[in-house]
Amino acid sequence: MLRELSINNLAVIENVSVRFHGGFHVLTGETGAGKSIVIDALTLAAGGRGQADMIRHGQERAKVEAVFDLPREHPVWETLRRLGIEADPEETLLVRRELLAQGKATARINGQSVTLSMLREVGEHLVNIHGQHEHQSLLRTDKHLEWLDSFAEDDMEGHKADYRKLFAEYQAVHRERRELDEKSRQGMQMLDLYRFQLEEIAAAKLKPGEDESLSDERRKLSHAEKLTDAVTEAYDLLYGTKGLAALSRALTRLQDISKVDPAILQPLVEQLQSAYYAVEDSAYQLRDYKEGIEFNPQRLAQIEQRLDLLHGLKRKYGETVEDILGYKAKIQSETEQLDNRDELLQKLAAREDTLHRELTAKAEKLTEIRKTASRTLSRQIERELADLQMERSVFEVKLAPSALTATGADTAEFLLSTNPGEPPKPLSKIASGGEMSRVMLALKAIFARIDEIPVLVFDEVDTGVSGRAAQAIAEKLSLLSRHCQVFAITHLPQVACMADHQYEIRKQVTEQDRTRTSVLELAHEQRVEELARMLGGVEVTEKTRHHAQEMLSLAEQRKNA
Repeated sequence: MLRELSINNLAVIENVSVRFHGGFHVLTGETGAGKSIVIDALTLAAGGRGQADMIRHGQERAKVEAVFDLPREHPVWETLRRLGIEADPEETLLVRRELLAQGKATARINGQSVTLSMLREVGEHLVNIHGQHEHQSLLRTDKHLEWLDSFAEDDMEGHKADYRKLFAEYQAVHRERRELDEKSRQGMQMLDLYRFQLEEIAAAKLKPGEDESLSDERRKLSHAEKLTDAVTEAYDLLYGTKGLAALSRALTRLQDISKVDPAILQPLVEQLQSAYYAVEDSAYQLRDYKEGIEFNPQRLAQIEQRLDLLHGLKRKYGETVEDILGYKAKIQSETEQLDNRDELLQKLAAREDTLHRELTAKAEKLTEIRKTASRTLSRQIERELADLQMERSVFEVKLAPSALTATGADTAEFLLSTNPGEPPKPLSKIASGGEMSRVMLALKAIFARIDEIPVLVFDEVDTGVSGRAAQAIAEKLSLLSRHCQVFAITHLPQVACMADHQYEIRKQVTEQDRTRTSVLELAHEQRVEELARMLGGVEVTEKTRHHAQEMLSLAEQRKNA
């Protein structure tokens, strides 16, 4: 359940912290007091999108914090574990959402930063918000199949996953066959060009990296004379009178005299010995290098010719030899596909037909499950509607075949008849606003028991109803609160009196001409006064107070019954 909700600088709410309880809660107050802002705050906490214009005017940020108290077995703990969010089922769950005026937003769960998609995934297990706009989802037939599949989820588990996996493979094969067919028609015109290019590249007998090695070799051959002159001169200097010979004489003199002052001279002797051997080694390396220098004009001409060939190929096929070989592999593959297109197309078509048959069989299984579920769902909704003063209504889930899609081979549409003897028709054609509210509440009542969502929020679900229908909705919400925590924004006293807890959303204008909204949990006497206001409008009389007291007493009797 939602234990506490704190709101800071959201719209006209400056700073509010409200504690909640189990059972049925109603939020009441005059029109424009800001009742929907509480719903907006819960929406943000559940991962809904936030905008900078939601921040209170003149403030830099808005903040919402929601504290949830959930049982160990609730599925949200597994979702948190899978997302890598540390959480102890023995403790409360803290969700924090912050909006910044610059347009950025942050989200945290138990103090750990999370992305909006992660928060939304967690929020789906915590709060289900039914706003006035959600009535419209009942008019969208594409949503009806989702509702039905959600109802049949236990029976469809495994079957639907297998179907989706097979459908993805079917799509991939279909796409590959279509692309090959299109590519083949275009590629046949390119086949002669590809073959010419393959022959040209193959004739070059390219080796990876050879352009770089040839460039190095050309540089050495073209500078062979300069290399020989420089290396010979360096060798002669090292072996000359000022090179190794001078070092040898210096070393001999120091060795003779080092015994006189060994502390200073002996280390110098050792340094000169190391220098002598290093210079000698360098001289030998220069000698060997000089002997390896090649004067070969013929080889140089061959290299120039080869590099010219590579340069020409690079202009056509790639910047490096590796690029050229990569292009060769690509057109080789395309050429083989074109040469074998008929065989490949036959294989793909055969595989596509096989997958289509398997998909059809799996889709038929889904249809069978949906037919059974639609009958059960219809009966349950009719029972719920009977509780909502629509006892003679007939509800039907009409399944119709369709082409294979990612969801199967069915379309679903909800039909309703509210008058005996009239055949069920689409909701959009026969349902009034009040009837639509009750159909949605019936669905929510059924799915609340299936989804295990602890917090259910209704934003004016009683729109368009009054009298006995309003009383029926109130009783249904009260019964629903035995399975989960229920919140409802309402203007109807029949609904408000059935709540276990009532909160008044009150708007005030400060001395600085700023609007400020507060949320006050009402004690019994305050509830009587608020219900009297809802009953009597502007003027509250003793008669309306007495009526309000009587409504609360009768509501308590109904709940106890």
